[in-house]
Amino acid sequence: MQLSFRFVLLAGLAGALACGAAAAQGWPAKPIRLVVPFSAGGANDLMARAAAEGASKALGQPIVIDNKPGAGAALGADIVAKSAPDGYTFLVSAAGVISNSMIKKSLPYKDSDLVPVAMIGLAPSVILVPADAPYKDLKEFVAASKTGPGFHWATAGTGSTPHFVGGVLETKYGAKLDVVPYKSGSESITAVLGKQVEATSEASIVALPYLRSGKLKALADTWTTRISAYPELSTATEQGFAELRIAHWAGVHAPRGTPDAVLDKMSAAIDAAMKTPAIAERLKGLGIEPIGGTRASFVQFVDAERARLGAVVKATGMKDE
Repeated sequence: MQLSFRFVLLAGLAGALACGAAAAQGWPAKPIRLVVPFSAGGANDLMARAAAEGASKALGQPIVIDNKPGAGAALGADIVAKSAPDGYTFLVSAAGVISNSMIKKSLPYKDSDLVPVAMIGLAPSVILVPADAPYKDLKEFVAASKTGPGFHWATAGTGSTPHFVGGVLETKYGAKLDVVPYKSGSESITAVLGKQVEATSEASIVALPYLRSGKLKALADTWTTRISAYPELSTATEQGFAELRIAHWAGVHAPRGTPDAVLDKMSAAIDAAMKTPAIAERLKGLGIEPIGGTRASFVQFVDAERARLGAVVKATGMKDE
């Protein structure tokens, strides 16, 4: 009886593996949809389009971008979480997909409804102040914030990347910051330009035109490496702020239940896209760092990001009311 049960179990497992392999061999047989949970033109959208361009060539099928902005990426994530796990709908994920469940009262889907597939790339966050601000680096800014009433720090709303950057500066390095939530990163930039606030942070792709024109000053890049298109700016780590590791990243998630063989094939196609010289150089010129890598490396990145952002949420009491 026991041997019979084991035989049935092994037969079932072999059948499942065979089905997954067959699914991958026939996949993709039609266009693939990439749901981008943000508006067109931003860092996440541009990375998605670059990945789609390269991956579609590798897979031999068109990859269609479908922008579904709203609710801090939760709208687009919900669409994908509830899509058929057949390999024809994917989510272009971002940090908000990881942190939403930590800060929102409720979500229409579970984190486990989405599985990591591939890393596309990232745009380091850049700490920005008015062009005539007296601080030459992040260390001077943090020290100055501790004197008097502190500084106003603009964010693109609760749970946005600038909110996490400000949270780390406050909880890890004692900066005295009054967080001012705006509706978007462009409004935050406008507030810094108009000196309604002392500082904000924004994706390198957004920040670079203001830096090159001299309209704003950069104090640090908050990722672990310098920006390829602006290497003169030192990282926060180089300046002694090793805990400040925040970036605007884009990856790909799929509905739970999508065959592993399909996920592996999609991951390999995106990795190939990020290693295509023309695509990589174009992204780097915009201030975006192409990453790619394996499916396993992206799973590891997501796990680390969840732990890192979760610690900031807990330390700051960050909640989206």
